[in-house]
Amino acid sequence: MIAHLKGRLDATGIDHAVVDVGGVGYLVGASARTLAAIGPIGEAVMLHTEMLVGEDFLRLVGFASADERDWFRLLTGVQGVGARVALAILSALEPGDLSRAIASQDKAMVARANGVGPKLAERIVRELKDKVGGIAIGGASMSAAPTGSGADAASALLNLGFRPAEAASAVAAAEEELGVGATLDALVRLALRKAAK
Repeated sequence: MIAHLKGRLDATGIDHAVVDVGGVGYLVGASARTLAAIGPIGEAVMLHTEMLVGEDFLRLVGFASADERDWFRLLTGVQGVGARVALAILSALEPGDLSRAIASQDKAMVARANGVGPKLAERIVRELKDKVGGIAIGGASMSAAPTGSGADAASALLNLGFRPAEAASAVAAAEEELGVGATLDALVRLALRKAAK
């Protein structure tokens, strides 16, 4: 099993990248989100990977983050969701958005992805609700956020409609400026100013 690839980004396509590792080019399927995040061709790259093995194929799928890879595994565990559909969902929704959609049983949000109809979206949110558990509340979507007041501040920004990455980034910047002993009120106020810029 190949857990990750570290090398030089050789090329990208609509749904894949080629990573040169010691002179061997690995063709790696990827979501649009991963392709946008991995950087320019010719630069160093590291992708978390999942190997798919079938009767007549061997395929690598790569992810910019471990969270995205974990969601891919969860999604492909749902009947009717293959690698292509899982990548389409991960192209349309970042892990934090997907967590919230499943926690709130928002099948319309999942159905935004290409190739996902209402019935499949309903099956995905129903089957993953119990498997996701704590991830939807604070795991994948808030992995960059600190604990304590920082987590509460990030939660406040999420409740105001900010995206998970924006909330985590704004709170981290506010904590860096105010220091670890900052009050929740001060953190939220400064994080809102940071997020508004």
